Formats: sequence, C-alpha cells, structure tokens
Amino acid sequence: MGLKIAVVGGGSTYTPELVQGFATREDRLPVDELVLFDIDAERLGVVAGLAGRMLARAGWDGRLVQTGRREQAIDGADFVVVQLRVGGQAMRLVDETLPLEFGCVGQETTGPGGFAKALRTVPVVLELATETVRRGAPGAWFVDFTNPVGIITQALLDRGHRAIGLCNSAIGFQRRFAAQLEVAPERVELEHVGLNHLTWERAVKVDGVDRLPELLERHGSRLARDLGLPLELLQALGVVPSTYLRYYYATAEVLDEQRRSPSRAQQVAEIERGLLELYRDPGLDTKPELLERRGGAFYSEAAAALIATLHAGTGDVQVVDVRNDGALPGLPDDAVVEVPARIDADGAHPLPLDPLAPELLGLVQQAKAYERLAVEAAVTGDRTVALKALLANPLVREYRVAAPLLDALLQASRPYLPRFFAG
Repeated sequence: MGLKIAVVGGGSTYTPELVQGFATREDRLPVDELVLFDIDAERLGVVAGLAGRMLARAGWDGRLVQTGRREQAIDGADFVVVQLRVGGQAMRLVDETLPLEFGCVGQETTGPGGFAKALRTVPVVLELATETVRRGAPGAWFVDFTNPVGIITQALLDRGHRAIGLCNSAIGFQRRFAAQLEVAPERVELEHVGLNHLTWERAVKVDGVDRLPELLERHGSRLARDLGLPLELLQALGVVPSTYLRYYYATAEVLDEQRRSPSRAQQVAEIERGLLELYRDPGLDTKPELLERRGGAFYSEAAAALIATLHAGTGDVQVVDVRNDGALPGLPDDAVVEVPARIDADGAHPLPLDPLAPELLGLVQQAKAYERLAVEAAVTGDRTVALKALLANPLVREYRVAAPLLDALLQASRPYLPRFFAG
C-alpha cells in the first residue's frame, strides 16, 4: 500500500522541487496521495497546476489533491511536510530591515530577524504537529523544512513529537566539493557539525579519506571569495564555515552592505513573481531554471531522500537536525544539533563526533542558549524571556539595543503574536 504525504505550505514556489524529488523516487517512496495544503487558494491553484503537469510527465499514477482545509490534508497522512512562512514575504522584509535601524544584522533566520520569525512560527508549527498526532496515520512523521529549522525542531522534540528537521546547506556543500574533487557526490561524506545555520564542514571524506586540506589548498581562494570571508580565516580555522557564519565573522561588513543594497526579501519577492508567472503557463511541465535563484538548491533531493529513507528504513547517513544524544560533546543530550545521522524507520541516530574546537564550541553553546530561550518565549509570550533571548543572541547582546529592539520587533509582528498581546 502506498503513502499519503501532506505538504503544509503547498503554495510555496519551492513545491515543484519537492514534487520532482518524490516523482523520481517511486522505487523507495511509493506515494498514492500527495496533498498540497495552503491558505492562499489562488497561489495554491497555480503551484498545484504545475505540480500536476510535472507528475503527469513523470508517469505518476497517484492522486494529487489541493485543499485549503488543514484537516483534509493531515487526515491519515504518513508524512506531514511543513514549509510555511507566517506573514509571507511582507514579514520577511520587516525581519531583514527593521534590525538595521538598531545596528543589527537583518536576516530572516538568524539574529533578531530570525528571532521574530521564530516567535511567529513556533506556535503555528506546534499546533500542526499536535493535529498530526490526532489525525495523521499511526506513527506519522512530521518533517520540518520551515526556518528557523533548528529552533522549530528544538520546540518539536522538546514536546515529544515524532519530528525531524532538514536544511539544504550540507547537500549543497557536498555537491560543490564533489565537483571540485571530480568525484561522484555519493562518494563524499561530510563531517558537518554545529547548529542549523551555524555549522562548519570539519572533514570532507572521499571513500573514507579526508580531502579537506586539499580542498583548502587548491580551492581555498574561491571558497573564501564565495563565502565573503578572508582566506586566512579559513586557513586559521581549518574548516569551511557555512554561508551564515559570515554574519558572525564579518558583522560590520555585512551591516554596511545591507544598508546600501536591496534586501534579499525584495529580491526573492521579485523572483517569486516571475516564478508564479511561469507556473501559470499550461505548457510548462518541468521545474524552471529561475527556481535555482530562489535559494533552494538540491532541496528536492535532500527532502525526498530523507522521507524515502524514513519510510524504507535503509540506514542511509544524512545530515539532519536531531537531538544530540551524546554525539557532539559539550552540549546536552536534548539539544538539537545539525550533524550526520543514520536514518532508519525509527528516525535519525546521530553519529559520534569529536569535540568541537574551543573557537567553535563557544559560539555554538551561546547560540543554543539563545535558541532555547527563543522557544520558551514563543510558547509563553513572556517578554522577559524574550528579552533574555535577545541578550543571549550573539548578534545582539547589548541591553541598550535589545530592549528597544524587542519592543519594535513585537509591535511589527503584533497580528501574529497573540500570546504577547493577550488582554
């Protein structure tokens, strides 16, 4: 018997990525019913139209459903995939621009912008997860792709949900390193360590041999340039930081750039308008090239591979967001980390790792403290806890900044934060 997969946020322009991934893995992921759920009916209709044409082209004989009813989507689902954005691109623009007024980096998943997004999103995702327990198939998996993935997964696992988080950062590095080393991607195994959007590639193994020193020697200049960081920093650390580490290692430079340039939210909004126009073409039945500029490179492969492995229980090693459970020394067992894990039908089992170097561990521990406070603030609506979260956030820290910034962030997101404005 095949599976039912429900996609919450099915009107996302990312959905064709997911559809492509599902359609190419029928041998390991037999899907009978794919349900796309979204509260924006017009947008959902456009995206579902392209999804249907793509599935028909692939010869898929399952049932594609589009709905604006949450219960219809979740009822009997084996997997509930969440890729929503509370407040849409309009709130993303606020997250990326408001912090600049307070001298802080404006970014939608880290820093104060990511904090505001977490406050809006965590309660919604937790409600969906609870609904999945009530309405989903027995043992249904709740798979989160919604940012900030690390904070949301922490909230889900703290409450005992059968959940797992995923980001496409690791697979992007894997594919890049494979091309630079001229080997097949499946031969490349990363030692990807840290928290979501706060990770480093500490080893790049090909057939068990670490080729990271060679990569830094031969391709270090290009890597550093693409990351926007000095080559000397990569050489000193002996690792390849994720793109998000630039917000921490080059804060002043990033701030200067953000003040002088259009925000990423504005760029994405323009790309999305173009994508939806393309999706409306009844002759289009493949993923358009413009989608690559949306920022979801290899999203379909990472997402579909995770769901297929959870279903088939084949024990593949993939990088996911999961409870630490002793894998990464220096962090509690219940801290959600982003590390390689062996995936089977029971979930993700993180592989044992060597301790982080002090210069990495200190930042991870501080960021994890912030994440835990962010979860508590989002769930309780407690302003004092929210202030503590910003004080713990490595990209805020100062009280004279955090206090007025918190007021501004809460006011900007007020329609989505009933817990903070009750009574």
